[in-house]
Amino acid sequence: MPLPPLTQIPPQIAAVADYEDYARERMSDAAWAYLSGGAADEHTLRANREAYVRVRIQPRVLRDLAGGGTGLDLLGTPLPFPVLLAPVAYQKLVHPQGELASVLAASAMKTVMVASTQSSIGLEDMARAAEAPLWFQLYFQRERDDTLRLVRRAEAAGYRALVVTVDAPINGVRNREQRLGFGLPPDVEAVNLRGMRPMAGAVARAGESAIFGSGALDGAPSWDDIAWLRSATRLPLVLKGILAPADARLAIDAGAAAIVVSNHGGRGLDTVPATLEALPWVAAEVAGRLPVLMDGGIRRGTDVFKALALGSTAVMVGRGYVHGLAAAGAVGVIHVLHMLRTEFEIAMALAGCRTLQDIGRNALWPHPAIA
Repeated sequence: MPLPPLTQIPPQIAAVADYEDYARERMSDAAWAYLSGGAADEHTLRANREAYVRVRIQPRVLRDLAGGGTGLDLLGTPLPFPVLLAPVAYQKLVHPQGELASVLAASAMKTVMVASTQSSIGLEDMARAAEAPLWFQLYFQRERDDTLRLVRRAEAAGYRALVVTVDAPINGVRNREQRLGFGLPPDVEAVNLRGMRPMAGAVARAGESAIFGSGALDGAPSWDDIAWLRSATRLPLVLKGILAPADARLAIDAGAAAIVVSNHGGRGLDTVPATLEALPWVAAEVAGRLPVLMDGGIRRGTDVFKALALGSTAVMVGRGYVHGLAAAGAVGVIHVLHMLRTEFEIAMALAGCRTLQDIGRNALWPHPAIA
């Protein structure tokens, strides 16, 4: 049986990765497979972490660090440090308070939480609990009216941006979930989608296509849908799931306010690049025309530093904070964010970077991995 959440943080938890074992002990096997698994053989899932090891920081000494800080403005919202909470679905799978605990943590740390379309707590309930800005992650629904209904609810509740996931017209091949027989328990559901027509599933007989012509791609969004959404809302659109520089260029043309370099946490198509590998190519294409965020594999403040040095404006952390949530609720998420910020500031100081603007390619040791 899974253990109950911690009532206090033990001293053995000194880094974000330390939360993983505590989280595992507090989740069912199937829920753990859902949270921690990736697509197929999970090469991309592992690559997201391994990419940071290949990038080295260039330390600098005797630099003037007086008056330094980590503040930034992101889509008109001032933030104290460049780490946001990524959208993660069904958080009641890992803790009884679910997304409400994460909202409390984001509020305490004064950063943005991106609420998932597939949250297990209603978007309005999260907004009422929030004391810091919220963004809403949007999946296009099969019917445009349902998509628009979600948008209007987010607008009315005070969400500051729409984070449109563009890299998941269908789910990837998630063998770890299949082997454990993952299914949602009766008390966990995507409450924001109640009453809406579900996306099509597909069960193909031998000799039939499981994807094309099966209905599995009915409602899959296109650039035309982004144009429609841009015309339908006053909220800025953040397109999440960009890996190709060509798609970054199309996102700019479509009126995106920002993009997120993401491979869906390694849960979509296996053997695609790690996000840190794709980031500099996408950032070069964007050339400062809009903010570039990224996610994938972040467990250390040095990971945040390296992402900014390679062209990211800010980062989103996903599994790391959910491990904290599973282990200790809101306090665990706060602790995760606090450790990341502290480690990031230490990395800045030892690399001689007084502000975020000082973090560039010259803050990294020259290496073919980042050529």
